Amino acid sequence: MTTAHTATAPFVPLLIGGRLIESQTTHWTDIVNPATQQVLARVPMATVAEVDAAVQSAAEAFKTWRKTPIGQRSRIFLKYQQLIREHMKELAAMLTAEQGKTLADAEGDVFRGLEVVEHAAGIGNLQLGELANNVAGGVDTYTLLQPLGVCAGITPFNFPAMIPLWMFPMAIATGNTFVLKPSEQDPMVTMRLCELAMEAGVPPGVLNVVHGAEEVVNAICDHPTIKAISFVGSTRVGTHVYQRASLAGKRVQCMMGAKNHAVVLPDAHQEQTINALLGAAFGAAGQRCMAVSVAVLVGAARQWVPALVEKAKTLKVGAGDAAGTDVGPLISCAAKERVTRLIGRGIEEGARLALDGRQPTLASGCAEGNYVGPTILAGVKPGMSVYDEEIFGPVLCLAEAETLDDAIAMINANPNGNGTAVFTQSGAAARKFQEEIDVGQVGINVPIPVPVPLFSFSGSRASKLGDLGPYGKQVVLFYTQTKTVTARWFDDDTSGGVNTTISLK
Repeated sequence: MTTAHTATAPFVPLLIGGRLIESQTTHWTDIVNPATQQVLARVPMATVAEVDAAVQSAAEAFKTWRKTPIGQRSRIFLKYQQLIREHMKELAAMLTAEQGKTLADAEGDVFRGLEVVEHAAGIGNLQLGELANNVAGGVDTYTLLQPLGVCAGITPFNFPAMIPLWMFPMAIATGNTFVLKPSEQDPMVTMRLCELAMEAGVPPGVLNVVHGAEEVVNAICDHPTIKAISFVGSTRVGTHVYQRASLAGKRVQCMMGAKNHAVVLPDAHQEQTINALLGAAFGAAGQRCMAVSVAVLVGAARQWVPALVEKAKTLKVGAGDAAGTDVGPLISCAAKERVTRLIGRGIEEGARLALDGRQPTLASGCAEGNYVGPTILAGVKPGMSVYDEEIFGPVLCLAEAETLDDAIAMINANPNGNGTAVFTQSGAAARKFQEEIDVGQVGINVPIPVPVPLFSFSGSRASKLGDLGPYGKQVVLFYTQTKTVTARWFDDDTSGGVNTTISLK
C-alpha cells in the first residue's frame, strides 16, 4: 500500500483519479501505534490544490458513473463485500496497529462496515421512485431518485473501517462520486479498504481520498463542486462543518458528540446487565460515540456498585494484539492526558472514585502505551465535568435516581441524544421508557443500540445536525435528488381548446 517516503517511515498516499500518488505537501504527521509509540507511517496534510484535483477527478467521473446501470453498480459491491471478507484478518491487524482496539473489536469494526456494503449491493431495491397512474385525464406522475454529483465524507479516528464504509459505498451505489477525508491519526486501514474497492471494480475517479486537518476540511466545505457532506466526529468540528458547508449551499449530515445513559431498574437481571454495562463502557477503551458513559441506578439497583467494581477489576488492559486483552490503549498521549485530567476533576467536584484505572497493571512491553484502565466514578451528578463532558475514555459514571420517571427526566435534560438504554424485565417499564425518552436510538436490554443497515442511524438533538442519518433508507434520500415528472401523452386525434386554469383536467 505504501512506498518509502524516508528511509525510516513509509508514506500514506492520496487516491486521485484511480492512482495512488505522493502528496506534494511540505507538512506530514506521524501515524503512531498507541500501544508502543512506534511510528508506523507518515500521512500528508494535503494541499488545497490536491483537494481540488480530487474533486475535479470525481466531477469528471460522475459524467459516466451516473449513467452506469444500477445492476452493474450492484455487482461491484457484491464483489467488494467478498474481498472485505477475504481480507478480514489483514484489515483487523492493520486497524489494531494504528488505532489500538483489540483484534476482536477491530474485526467487529470492519464487519459493521461490511454490513453496509452488503446493503449497498441491494441498491436496485433501495433507489426506487414512485408512480401514480392517471392522476388526471391521461396524466401520470412519477418520481426519480437521481444522484447529486460529487459528495464528500469526513471520518473520525475511532472507527477507521466502519464509518468510511457507512459513507462512500452508499454514495457511490446511488450514482454519486466521492471524496473521502479519513482521520489523519489512523488512515491506513481506510486506504486499504479503498484499494479493495478499486479492485472490486470502482472506476477511476469515482472514489478519491485526501488527507489532512482543518485546512482540508475547510476546502471540502467551501468547494463549489461538492454537493453533499457526511461527517462523523466531535461536536466542535461537526458544528463548524455544518455551519460552513450549509452556508455554501451543501447538504450536510453531522453525527457528533454524545453522553449516553443506561438506566438500570432493580428488576433487571444483575449478571447480564453488569456484563453489558462494562462491555459498553470499556470496549474500545470507551472511544465510541455510542459508549455507555453514564449508568443511572434506580432504587435498589444502587446496591450494585460493589458488584460492578469487582467485575470491572477482572478486565485485562494491554495491547490490542495481545491474547486476552479487554481494554486497549487510547489513541494518543493527548487523549490519555485529557481522560486522566477529567477523572481528577471529577474527584475534586465530589464524585467518589470506586475504581481507579489511571495506573493500570500492564504486561511487559506496554509501558510506553497510552493506557487508562477501567475507571468507575460513583455519585456523579449533572453539573460535574465528568457528567457534562464527553470523556471518550474507559470511564463509567454512576448516577442515581429514585424512580424511572426521575431517570427519564435526567436523560431528557441532557442536551445530547445519540443513544440510551434501559435494563429491565418489565415490558410496561420498557414501553414507558421508549415512549417518553427524548433520544434518537433506544436499547431495551441492549447497551449500544446501533441499528443494522436496514434501518438508519438516528441520533438526535445536540448529537446530530441535519435531517437524514447515515446508511439505511434515510441515506438514499440524502444522496439523491427527488425529481417529479408529470406526463401526458395525447392520442393523435385528441383536440381541445386553450386551458388557462391550473387544473390538469
